[in-house]
Amino acid sequence: MSTDEFLVESRGAVTVLTLNRPQARNALNGNLIAGIGATVLAAEKNPEIRALVLTAAGEKAFCSGMDLRAFSGGEDVGFSDTPENRAFQRLTRGKVEVPVIGAANGTAVGGGLELLLGCDLIVAAETAKFGLPEVQRGLFPGGGGTYIAERIPLGLALQLTLTGDYITAARGYEIGLFNAVTPADQVLGTAIAFAERIAANGPLGVAACKELVRLSVTDPGNATERLRHWQGVVFASADAKEGAMAFMEKREPVWQGK
Repeated sequence: MSTDEFLVESRGAVTVLTLNRPQARNALNGNLIAGIGATVLAAEKNPEIRALVLTAAGEKAFCSGMDLRAFSGGEDVGFSDTPENRAFQRLTRGKVEVPVIGAANGTAVGGGLELLLGCDLIVAAETAKFGLPEVQRGLFPGGGGTYIAERIPLGLALQLTLTGDYITAARGYEIGLFNAVTPADQVLGTAIAFAERIAANGPLGVAACKELVRLSVTDPGNATERLRHWQGVVFASADAKEGAMAFMEKREPVWQGK
């Protein structure tokens, strides 16, 4: 796996992953998908990592989706059954164990927008555009784009997927797709600030919120069962006691994650 096409930086409890193929509009080839998956796996295995920020190099594009040249050339673009590919697929479905913040420095279409949809929070550059244009090419957003109705109203989700039209970052914010829209040079800093605020909180409570809030939309029946599970885990934890003590003693809590 070549690391030239992706960059990984540690900022305390936050890992920053940068897609680094600006000359190809950061299109997803096999190497980049494997690198994203490997970074996800590393973050999940490291208890010191409390959040992951996903961004991209260049000013024009966050990600243009699948690298069609690589795909047409027979390259594995995430379809084979490897740990890295499975981790990448979990990311696109919002099932990574650590919180993920997307920092869209530029336009994201097709698989690029699907990658953002797997993030828990999304910060978008005010000049960027976003869309799922697959139907205009005789396809459909098969990498998770059809789940966009989990984030925005059904009618708007149908409009975006059936027309393939693009929307602006401002419109994405209006409909609840993005958490913040900023000038391009502030996107990464805003995303890291979100990540650091999340990382400062109790990791068990964060994990419970991440899973249960998503389940409340995607699988309400299972959410009730998992709520009971997390109640037993979190409220009886050492971190719960530490949080209460830190509040009473007016100090910062020291989390153990247990």
